[in-house]
Amino acid sequence: MIPFTVTILGSSSALPTSRRFPTSQVVTLNNQPYLIDCGEGTQIQLRKYKARIGKLNQIFISHLHGDHIFGLPGLLSTMSLLGRKTDLHIYAHSPLQEILDCHTAFFRSEMDFRVVFHPLNFKRPQVIFENKKIKVESFPLKHRVPCCGFRFSEQPKLPHLRKDKLEEFDIPLKERVKIKEGSDFTLPDGRIIPHKELTLPAGKPRSYAFCTDTIYHEPAIDSIQGADLLYHEATFANDMVDWAHKTYHSTAGEAATMAQKAAAKKLILGHFSARYYDIEPIVNDARSIFPETYAAEDGATFEIL
Repeated sequence: MIPFTVTILGSSSALPTSRRFPTSQVVTLNNQPYLIDCGEGTQIQLRKYKARIGKLNQIFISHLHGDHIFGLPGLLSTMSLLGRKTDLHIYAHSPLQEILDCHTAFFRSEMDFRVVFHPLNFKRPQVIFENKKIKVESFPLKHRVPCCGFRFSEQPKLPHLRKDKLEEFDIPLKERVKIKEGSDFTLPDGRIIPHKELTLPAGKPRSYAFCTDTIYHEPAIDSIQGADLLYHEATFANDMVDWAHKTYHSTAGEAATMAQKAAAKKLILGHFSARYYDIEPIVNDARSIFPETYAAEDGATFEIL
């Protein structure tokens, strides 16, 4: 099975703490990293947890609050110092381009690589990036400013060839790829063996859904339905539900309810308010509703199975 992981670089909310950096994560599929959000200090965490900065080609920014973007100018500067030449693609709310252009102009930073901006759609779900291995979709969340979540899904896999049938019909190597792609196999005597008899179904494509700053927002359930791993912000414990709603954030219980209604397999809680040193009560709030709940900790890596 191809490795598919998410590494937590930052799990705090607006105020970083001595134990938690602001929001940032690295999703890795087939050794290719994808960065989600870039809070202050993200490049330090990238180095600390051995993510390869030079291989980052796509950065996905959920919204334009500082705790999700303050690390970008420094990261771009470091990429330039390291001699980057290839294009960097940033998927974000369009004003981010103006913010970074002002920073670049002020510091007279000349980068030898191009930053390509892709504006997000905050009204409806949309496929924003795709290659042979992965598809990334954005979907609207509900915060004080325009905000999107992201879903990272493996592309559908080709079926597996049945070893017994390969030997029975002495199928040559050059025909095997065609069979995996859906072609039938013709024997020397003219008989046709349907490809379904020669293959076994591939495993279900795995997916990871990321829901950061948002009030409890059921319209997002369709976009996270059936995720193998769901990250959902839980800025506050259940006893602060009124304040959570006032600030357009979620409680642990609301995150767990979203996971339950979406039939997710596992839930990661994060974006914890700096007021909490011990987050076990927050996790317990969620586990009472959705038992397969875990806390995001800086440096933790979760495997998507």
